[in-house]
Amino acid sequence: MPPLNTSSRGDVHRWSQTLIPTAREAPTDAETPSHILLSRAGFIRKVAAGVYDYLPLAWRTLGKIMRIVREEMNAAGAAELFMPVLVPFEFYRETKRDQAYGDLLFRVTDRKGNLAALGPTHEETITELVKGSITSYKQLPLNLYQIQTKFRDEARPRAGLLRCREFIMKDAYSFTMHVEGPGGLNEQYDAMYAAYNNIFRRCGLDFTVVEAESGPIGGSASHEFMVNCASGEDTILKCPASGYAANVEKCEIGERSWSFDTPHETGATAGGGGVVKHHTPNLPGIDEVAGVLKVAPRQMLKTIVFEAKGPARDGDPSPSLRWILATVRGDHDANEGKVKAASGCAVALADEKAARAAGFAIGYVSPRMAASAPGTLLLIDPDAATGDAWATGADEKDYHVTNFRWKAEMGQILADNQRVKVADIRNALPGDPSPRAKGATLEAARGIEVGHIFKLGTKYSDAMGLTVLDDKQQRRSVIMGCYGIGVSRTMAACVEMSHDTDGIVWPAAIAPYHVLITLLKPDHPEHAALARRLADDLASYGADVLIDDRDERPGVKFKDADLVGFPVRLTVGEKALAEGGVEFKARKTSGKGSVVKLPDAVAACLASL
Repeated sequence: MPPLNTSSRGDVHRWSQTLIPTAREAPTDAETPSHILLSRAGFIRKVAAGVYDYLPLAWRTLGKIMRIVREEMNAAGAAELFMPVLVPFEFYRETKRDQAYGDLLFRVTDRKGNLAALGPTHEETITELVKGSITSYKQLPLNLYQIQTKFRDEARPRAGLLRCREFIMKDAYSFTMHVEGPGGLNEQYDAMYAAYNNIFRRCGLDFTVVEAESGPIGGSASHEFMVNCASGEDTILKCPASGYAANVEKCEIGERSWSFDTPHETGATAGGGGVVKHHTPNLPGIDEVAGVLKVAPRQMLKTIVFEAKGPARDGDPSPSLRWILATVRGDHDANEGKVKAASGCAVALADEKAARAAGFAIGYVSPRMAASAPGTLLLIDPDAATGDAWATGADEKDYHVTNFRWKAEMGQILADNQRVKVADIRNALPGDPSPRAKGATLEAARGIEVGHIFKLGTKYSDAMGLTVLDDKQQRRSVIMGCYGIGVSRTMAACVEMSHDTDGIVWPAAIAPYHVLITLLKPDHPEHAALARRLADDLASYGADVLIDDRDERPGVKFKDADLVGFPVRLTVGEKALAEGGVEFKARKTSGKGSVVKLPDAVAACLASL
């Protein structure tokens, strides 16, 4: 799709009639490229920590992103609405997201003492709306969206628009009666998946779609849309052979061999005999413990205690299951989502007081507790399931042991698949085997999340009583999905992805103006008239044009043009006019511009966009 909106006339504005406060220096707290450049180029201005003014250039770019979002959402069958910022706090209590979000929720109390929140997302509000508006399955499927300001009370706002307290977001919510088939959740999800690909492609972004965890939103499945850039705050793991990609929290690991009989080169090197107990007080982390025991962290076992919180959607654990021990190698991290999947049970990190009362010496737990603590399931990562001699906790405060061997210490319990299971339960790392291509290994990349889509299921409709009559006149909970795009974050992520030492390099589709016409002599009537004619001709093709009519030195104007990142610059000056043309310079090319004849100037600009 072309970057220009050729169905309508473009805008023509003058620099002297708008507000573009460019600066040589960035704010002292600006560290990331987008924060530095958007501040210096006059797009944003800090009001308070994590709160920014969007100046005219930013608002134009945001408007173009929002236009693309609306066009693709509407084409996918979604309908736009607008909900209030203030959300009654009881909505969050119904879904328990007051606990999930915690201090990230901005809380507001009115003069009558009623508590509300400034919405970070609007699942509860939209659920309450639909609950009061539809009664029959015949009114579904339904997909509603809005573009609105959202709020998160970040403890440490940073990186400008990438991690702020007030931001612009598009959030959409689908409502269906079933998962599979026409009109089902999967169909809605796939439509949003395709729409998001179209949106970010049209915005000119280089992005990767990755499998992701659902986080505080909840739900069964989700994908993130990540802008690829070296300065990204998130790590993505990719399989170069299959194209599989996922974030660290979600990434699967390919098959790994394991055996409780066979030693591995990463195991501890102690000889035969039983375990040896060591006094290890006041050591804050596994690295310090490993140093005292004279082993490497990879030669230790780390056992994390989780509590079972009820059956997962696709699991049927024993009703007596209370505790889950997740054992990984000492240099690895247990993954809560994978623990949930492997156990078939909703889980949470154990409450320390309750765990200690059950006999777990938190910080010193060993896998042996699976044999002595009733209602305990032991999950072991394959990298930890070897016949080596390991160092591990001693199940006693301030003590560890060395020379732990699975078969010697655990005996027959290892064969009890109701109590012990070997499964992928850790965060993936670069170099791990790919889950999609045998022989390939995962590679790391960096990215910035700009979109996230979720299959929510009935999490919110169950909590808030959103039911409708089905075709058998039976009341059933409505199945939901939600789909978010960080609009202001997309603008910042684009700058992180596309800039150079001189400034921003905007994709034409979301540049605030497509063409900058620079007047070297703005007070020259003929030059000014020519600039206006060129601008009007470009606007007739849908191009947005800014005329730099400031009384400034040429060097200042050229530096500002590069800093702001206009895709094309035309310069009206006597030297080029003497050759019957104007100077043409595309922002994405290096070096000086070239003279194009006046009759060819408009075509040259359009061809470059």
